[in-house]
Amino acid sequence: MAEAALRTVAPTGHEPGTDAGALVPETVVDDDFIAAGGHPTHVHAFHQFLYVPLGRIVVTALGRDHELSPSVALWIPAGVPHSARFDPDSLVVPEIFEPELHHLPYSEVTSVNVSDAQRRLLLSRMRSSEVTEEDPAVFAVLCSGHRDVLPLPRPTGRAATTVADELMRNPGDPRTASEWAESLYTSSTSLRRAFRAETGLAFSEWRTRLRLNHSLHLLAAGHMVSTVAARVGFVSTNGYILAFRRYFGETPGAYVKRSASRTAA
Repeated sequence: MAEAALRTVAPTGHEPGTDAGALVPETVVDDDFIAAGGHPTHVHAFHQFLYVPLGRIVVTALGRDHELSPSVALWIPAGVPHSARFDPDSLVVPEIFEPELHHLPYSEVTSVNVSDAQRRLLLSRMRSSEVTEEDPAVFAVLCSGHRDVLPLPRPTGRAATTVADELMRNPGDPRTASEWAESLYTSSTSLRRAFRAETGLAFSEWRTRLRLNHSLHLLAAGHMVSTVAARVGFVSTNGYILAFRRYFGETPGAYVKRSASRTAA
């Protein structure tokens, strides 16, 4: 599985959306080259799901960086040029799927949160000596989940993890980074640095993503926008709407209507 997953197609003359496999023969990326820190821009003729149970990697596609961690994976559709940078201690787990057999719900490179079920499946496939590639059941599990949820890397250190766990239980907790730090007998600077180092996000950014993700479930349950805004910790309804539009490209009301029409269909 690992060797097949590292098979790439040179991007020469390729445009996204074309049949990459028809352009040039497949070549295998050398394992030692990958271990050295990544690999340059290339194109796959297959859909690829990348998971990083250890360390972090950054995949760059179409001018945008996507940081992967043990809690955030990445879908790379066939035909999209991309490059990758690996931390020296990273462990990269790729899963590949032929476009002719599997319809990927994403047309662009997309970061996704890794659920416990997905993590267990991926790790079990790593340990197994009898892995079946192109497994429709595996593809279905890896495509499951809320497509609109914002990627939210989990911190790993004691202080940041404590704050993250509390906020996940109560996203509306109004405490600032300074107040959290005081309760944990550390400095706000140390706590902010921990969030940045362990998740790739500033504390305020991480908390905003968490609140917006939580708000999706409340909207789906039929709560009014003003109620949702207050429950997830936004000071004003207008502030929540502005943040929602900035991250999701539409207002909460438009999101609810689109979700309803998608469910009806």
